[in-house]
Amino acid sequence: MKLHHPTAGIFIPDSHPEAEALQRVTHLGIGAHQDDLEFMAFHGILECFARDDRWFGGVTCTNGAGSSRTGPFAGFTNERMMDVRKQEQNTAATIGGYAAMIQLDYPSSAVKSAEEQDLKNDLKAILEATRPEVVYTHNPADKHDTHIGVTIAALLAIRELPHDQRPKKVIGCEVWRNLDWLPDEFKVLMDVSGRDNLAAALNGVFDSQIAGGKRYDLATLGRRAANATFFDSHSTDASTQLIFGIDLTPLITDDTSDIVDYVCNLIDHFNNDVRLKLSHRLGQL
Repeated sequence: MKLHHPTAGIFIPDSHPEAEALQRVTHLGIGAHQDDLEFMAFHGILECFARDDRWFGGVTCTNGAGSSRTGPFAGFTNERMMDVRKQEQNTAATIGGYAAMIQLDYPSSAVKSAEEQDLKNDLKAILEATRPEVVYTHNPADKHDTHIGVTIAALLAIRELPHDQRPKKVIGCEVWRNLDWLPDEFKVLMDVSGRDNLAAALNGVFDSQIAGGKRYDLATLGRRAANATFFDSHSTDASTQLIFGIDLTPLITDDTSDIVDYVCNLIDHFNNDVRLKLSHRLGQL
């Protein structure tokens, strides 16, 4: 598989031959930064963990050069930080038993560019090599521009595949904006209860960010716990850890569907739900 950047790398934790390792992928996570997969696509990792009939594959699109750094990492150059973050991501892939971990090494500026086509083409090549059943990526209402760039590139790459080679399901996941606002009937509910130890092990690998000033490990588990508890106000908790997602599958089954309209219509549903509840209480209906 030819990728755009000569510094892009494919790491296979069990040293399986590359082509065979990629072909066994059933669940593919496509994230912007090192650690995004473990935070947003833990459901896919868990679906495949310690199984030989399902395999999780990971794609990290950026090179990690813009990572925050304080404490023991404060003096690290961009190049050294990039090396650290790549190693952390490969370590997570080993712990999680991934089929393969692909790091594309793009600068964030390229991922955010509307004119840049190389990322889309790399993702298309990866999708052709893996043919996953499920794809996890960032949700298109995320507030991080680099995350949005990855989501759009992934959707456009899938749309260039023949319909019979496309994944059966594409899910947009929470990172830099949660999906509590999404009306319940539109939420993809991903129960990841009972494996807090594995989640903590994966999240804790990214010491350069945690010791560097961002407690993503605590925040991620806290968000999942909050999702589980606050999901339903009229019943006891059915799960202890819950990830919310947006179903993006309609955007890859119908190539004429408008991505902006699809997302903004979901926001309109939220707006209408709030308006209806307030109007009812104020007797304005």
